[in-house]
Amino acid sequence: MSTKVSSFLPPPHHLLQMNHHPAPDLPPPPPRKRKRIAVPHVSYHTENHVDQSTGSVREVIVLEDTPPPSHLPPPHHQHLASSSSSHIHHYTPTSSLGPSSTYSNGVRTRAQAAAAMATTTAPSVPSMLSTSVGSVDSYSAPSVKRRRRDDAPSAPSGSGATARQAAAGGGALARKAMAGRAYDQHVTKASYNAGWGSGSHLQTTESARATSVQSVRQSHPQQQQPVIQGCDDKEGHYIINPNDMLGSPPRYRIIRLLGQGTFGKVVEAYDTHNRVRVAVKIIRAIPKYRDASKIEIRVLKTLKSRDPTNANQCIHLLECFDHRNHICIVSELLGMCIYDFLKENQFAPFPRRHIQDFARQLCKSVAFLHDLKLIHTDLKPENILLVDNTFRAISVNPPATSSGKRAAPQVKRILNSTEVRLIDFGSATFDNEYHSTVVSTRHYRAPEIILGLGWSFPCDAFSIGCILVEFYTGVALFQTHDNLEHLAMMEAVLGKMPDRFARRGAQSKPEFFKEGARLDWPKPKASRQSRKEVKATRALGDIIKATDVVNVRFVDLVRRLLTFDPAERITVREALMHPFFDLVIPHEQ
Repeated sequence: MSTKVSSFLPPPHHLLQMNHHPAPDLPPPPPRKRKRIAVPHVSYHTENHVDQSTGSVREVIVLEDTPPPSHLPPPHHQHLASSSSSHIHHYTPTSSLGPSSTYSNGVRTRAQAAAAMATTTAPSVPSMLSTSVGSVDSYSAPSVKRRRRDDAPSAPSGSGATARQAAAGGGALARKAMAGRAYDQHVTKASYNAGWGSGSHLQTTESARATSVQSVRQSHPQQQQPVIQGCDDKEGHYIINPNDMLGSPPRYRIIRLLGQGTFGKVVEAYDTHNRVRVAVKIIRAIPKYRDASKIEIRVLKTLKSRDPTNANQCIHLLECFDHRNHICIVSELLGMCIYDFLKENQFAPFPRRHIQDFARQLCKSVAFLHDLKLIHTDLKPENILLVDNTFRAISVNPPATSSGKRAAPQVKRILNSTEVRLIDFGSATFDNEYHSTVVSTRHYRAPEIILGLGWSFPCDAFSIGCILVEFYTGVALFQTHDNLEHLAMMEAVLGKMPDRFARRGAQSKPEFFKEGARLDWPKPKASRQSRKEVKATRALGDIIKATDVVNVRFVDLVRRLLTFDPAERITVREALMHPFFDLVIPHEQ
């Protein structure tokens, strides 16, 4: 007795070929709490039949309840990499119809097999990017754009309560910040934010961007992007070999690997035409990553067309092309990201003059995006790259301890140049297009996002405020991975939420509030450590003390950027006009 499940295939060179595939023995499943009744494996064989009425060819899957006919030839086994849920059979077009791969996954009903076959034969997204840059221009944005963000635990636990202690050389909080970032990277889906740096310690940050391209798939239902064997690893990453040439005709000679993330790899390469070194981001040869990269390319091309000279200091697209099924994005070669510099500098704060330079450039770049109706949505130190990360080292005497003893002098790095570039536009969203529910990395997420009130340009301003405090202290302002704890820390830093904003938040997220639209913190289930972290969080005026006119104006700017209500928050363009930027800050250590 047999059951047939069919799927359409391209016309073959011959009309019929039959191969039988018995199910191989699988390793025993992991022990479960309850025993299950053992059921025999189900095997199948495939037959290719021609529909006499239409001439189309179908691959027929025959699920066997009895042994196969004895006249069939010996099966051809092709072992597949397994996952925790299924074994997937990928079809790659060839010149003739060859034997299919064995599929067996323990007990499997006919309905499950049919559903699995329908899934595995679904068309992949076609290549929409030819070797010319012009071909990318023709790409239009998908109608639906979705990204999963780190709404669950996605950032280190802790607080900014002892930030100035870290600035003075307190190693415990610095180690805590490093561990927290590692935790953030472990629990979130990854994307390659390290970008285009030339430093040897590039940061591979993680922030998921699962982009839906339903409209693209529907418009090209039969095309596929097969992985070209020989140049890719099993995960679709391009295998980097020094001196390999990229481009058609070959133009970029690979020098070395700079970094690797979920989206792909970044290499340093030599442009043989212009005789300069560049950075090339090589996207994985997997449809969903190719599609997501086209979103970023669309934004990068918009930025370049509106700012050909790059006066607004965003990462500048030089070229993009398709190389062996890998989309390649070429840009200028830059230094390390600011977070990496902080980490290598033991999380020592930046001099206030450098903070002013960073703030001016960052606000200018983001204001330019907002003028184009673009929201970055993922502003953080990892996405701000130094053009030149060379530095000079100075000796700093840490403050005396409570016992009156002084620790040994410490070495602090002072940048030679504060010029930066804003990178990572993979999450950038046009204001009139689809907005996912959760955006931004946890540390820099605005309250309206946490409360589900919708978001727009002001969420970038809030992120900038968090970043500027981090530049001043050396560590993230809000180190938490829980929404309610995050809101409680915000109130500790900024004061109570305004009534109108709190009422809107209570309507959207009533579980965070109690009667009277007051934040319901701490809840009975809050851990002792969580209560301790929130209690230790200091007010903004205690973090940035008003010791002189520089700090007075700086804390005023930050407070306006961190305003709870996005309707009352200062815009990034307005921030550029703040009196803080009129000051001439002297050089200091």
